Amino acid sequence: MRTVIFDLFHTLVVGADSERDRVVGEMAVMVGVEPAELVAAYHATWRDRMLGWDVAETVRILAGRLGGAPTEEQVARAAAHRRELAVWVLDRVAPETLAVLDALRADGHPLGLISNATAEAAEAWPSTALARRFDVAVFSCEVGLAKPDPAIYRAAAERLGVAPSDCVFVGDGADGELAGAAAVGMTVIRTTEHNDTAPDWDGRALATLDELPALLRGA
Repeated sequence: MRTVIFDLFHTLVVGADSERDRVVGEMAVMVGVEPAELVAAYHATWRDRMLGWDVAETVRILAGRLGGAPTEEQVARAAAHRRELAVWVLDRVAPETLAVLDALRADGHPLGLISNATAEAAEAWPSTALARRFDVAVFSCEVGLAKPDPAIYRAAAERLGVAPSDCVFVGDGADGELAGAAAVGMTVIRTTEHNDTAPDWDGRALATLDELPALLRGA
């Protein structure tokens, strides 16, 4: 059975972008900086955050850049608020999505995850219902690599004990992830269930993930 590797946000769970901005605005009040400025700073430092800054470090660095001087207690409070958001986002996985993963596992497919994600998502992952269904999860913040870098796809395949060409990659297409997966030889399937991120991708697409088990049985 071919290994199936999934993206996380906008593929298995919604990205909750508006909620993220709201929470960062609340964090700004906690550390004494302007909410809109901290939200903008979070967006501007996405790559730094997904490649290694931890949660408290992010708060401390960005508040300082905006002229704030938060205490360690304020930093810890804001960081905890961000961690709570990560748990909330991952816990909102739909029962239908879990059923798809269970069906794939019942059919014998090993499952992997590759996510461009910040530290709080990686920290929340092990306690989620999603994590129990995956054999391997590779987070950019933990390996210092991000999609579409070929190395992150190869790292996931290596951990799963297979060649990239033995893998099917399923994602919405953010960050050039579909082209990155194809470049290392993975079969690519785009999903539009949560977000139509890469409408120009010329390849197979699923309207809902529940189409995937039958598609792979017929492959």
